[in-house]
Amino acid sequence: MKKFMGLTKRNLLIYFKDKPAIVFSLLTSLIVLVLYLLFLKGTFEASLDSALAEAGELSSLIRSEDISLFVNIILLTGMMGSAMITVPYSCLTTIVKDRENRIDYDISATPVKRWQIILSYYTAAAISACVMTGALLTLGIIILSVNGGLLLGAAELLKAYGIVILGSVSATGIFMTIMIFFKTAQSASAFFGMLSAAAGFVIGAFIPISQFSEGVQTFCNLFPATHVTVAVRNTLMSGVMESFEASIGGMDHGMLSKMLNESFSFHAKMFGNELQIGESVFYVLIISAVSCLIMIYAYSKTYRRK
Repeated sequence: MKKFMGLTKRNLLIYFKDKPAIVFSLLTSLIVLVLYLLFLKGTFEASLDSALAEAGELSSLIRSEDISLFVNIILLTGMMGSAMITVPYSCLTTIVKDRENRIDYDISATPVKRWQIILSYYTAAAISACVMTGALLTLGIIILSVNGGLLLGAAELLKAYGIVILGSVSATGIFMTIMIFFKTAQSASAFFGMLSAAAGFVIGAFIPISQFSEGVQTFCNLFPATHVTVAVRNTLMSGVMESFEASIGGMDHGMLSKMLNESFSFHAKMFGNELQIGESVFYVLIISAVSCLIMIYAYSKTYRRK
């Protein structure tokens, strides 16, 4: 166990001591924030106003503070969804660098078992992702609370952290299976560039996925990170949605909630079917389990005794 812990600590230090790597791993989240400040906030507010307009005169009963909170939570979930993709990938590039520099030869020559080598990379990346996304969520909660309150109880907050951990761990397993194909750090970096550019669109950080065609929605929702983002959005939105309903007093018979669900992708849609949050979580767990099995098999073949 000491050997495993030592390797895990070594992989963690490689990531956290490389400050530029940390910044670049959060680059997509920072881009989401910048675009939000420039024009995304107005775009989401316009979409929200359009949904509220369909509720008729009842929309005038909704507080402007709740509208602002709704849009800010959209931003926060977009940033976290992006981080759950880019942070574990960035940490896992250590695998490729070790392979390129022949460090994996040295590691494989030690008495450390192969499964411990594999698990140390996985554990370090998962911990890094949980720490960074957890810190991002905590910062977002603090800022939103200071600016008017998040309207959530302790149970909902714990649920949000649990979903973020699930997303970070599942993304790590998936990217472990991808890293096996890269032989150089340059190729891994090139893929990271494409991944960063696509991440914001796939999880709906830039444009709500519901705005896309049915085929594109299905494609986006094939990725577990999208389901995790949807689950986090539902959890963090529960308080403000209750405030919406309280303001209207139930006079719309649930129509506003339905319209917001359709406009802002509160549920993932695959092949024309809308998945409930429990089904999305189950889907993420299945993909994670399959990824772990592939990871164990692939890396057991890679890390042979030299």
